[in-house]
Amino acid sequence: MKRQLILEDGTIFIGKAFGSDATTMGEVVFNTGMTGYQEILSDPSYCGQMVTLTYPLIGNYGINRDDFESICPAIKGLIVKEVTEYPSNWRNEMTLNDYFKMKKIPGISGIDTRKLTRIIRQHGTLKGAICSLEEDPQEVLGKLRSTVLPIDQVSQVSTKNPYPSPGRGKRVVLVDFGMKHGILRELIGRGCDIIVVPYNATADEILQLSPDGIMLSNGPGDPKDVPEAIEMIKGIVGKIPFFGICLGHQLFALASGADTVKMKFGHRGSNHPVKDLSTGKIAITSQNHGYTVEENSIVGTRLVVTHIALNDGTIEGLKHLEYPAFTVQYHPEASPGPEDANSLFDQFMQMIESEKQEVSASCQNVQI
Repeated sequence: MKRQLILEDGTIFIGKAFGSDATTMGEVVFNTGMTGYQEILSDPSYCGQMVTLTYPLIGNYGINRDDFESICPAIKGLIVKEVTEYPSNWRNEMTLNDYFKMKKIPGISGIDTRKLTRIIRQHGTLKGAICSLEEDPQEVLGKLRSTVLPIDQVSQVSTKNPYPSPGRGKRVVLVDFGMKHGILRELIGRGCDIIVVPYNATADEILQLSPDGIMLSNGPGDPKDVPEAIEMIKGIVGKIPFFGICLGHQLFALASGADTVKMKFGHRGSNHPVKDLSTGKIAITSQNHGYTVEENSIVGTRLVVTHIALNDGTIEGLKHLEYPAFTVQYHPEASPGPEDANSLFDQFMQMIESEKQEVSASCQNVQI
């Protein structure tokens, strides 16, 4: 069955349908990763977006139970060059087509994804619609141009209630803005006693949990659409060590007096080189974001840039000059992608331990 992809600039692609028959609209973005499509389609940071995969063959190793980054995928649709009907992998449990039908997500294949990517790179991210050939393109285009995309993505993908993931190590409160399971796995692997809280948890509610550290997760959309999180961070910085990833990094910057701006087409892929300014070392990183911290806005804050993207020079890491707090724009948990930056979780653990030792030494001095 044929299907069409219509962009707000009037471009129309005709391809083959897979997955759900539903009509969908969203922001069209592209990801350059060569593998990891299951983690990509289940990453909550893609909430409200239709993802174009630039690698031409997708679905060749099927869908398995282990590689999900969330239980319910939040993407609006998937756009590929070719989708495999008969996957071949020992972990395969179902085809991509069957999974998308089950989750009611539409997809389109057989289009020129290279041309589509070049359009996005030239004009920036665009609104798009996936629909049947029976629908009038001009009517769809009119609806598309008049549609205002939602700005409540974080509330859609965040947990509604706090929940624990018990451990015997350091207590970490993980603020869920659209958390990938990879972040939780890394903390569990380090024995942490984790409490996951919603995006709108207040500073007081978090501090009442007596955390040793705070982690701010990744998530979708514009960080300025989550003002309650910015206020929460202001109430915590300087009191508890914390580590922010992706959207958490941007929210930390806003809470510290810096600014964020929307990028032309963002960073989405698993091969982005990032330089650590303190060591000069380069890490190949996994990224998924459409906003960045504005470089000039750092002036006058108590922040210092720790990492930069080598492709375009944008800010990829920050730390506070006075308090135990640092953030990165990329995904050190990978999922998918390289694990070059996985040691940042160990750095977070060491920061928590150092802070506890300083507090303990300070208390002993007071007693003396």
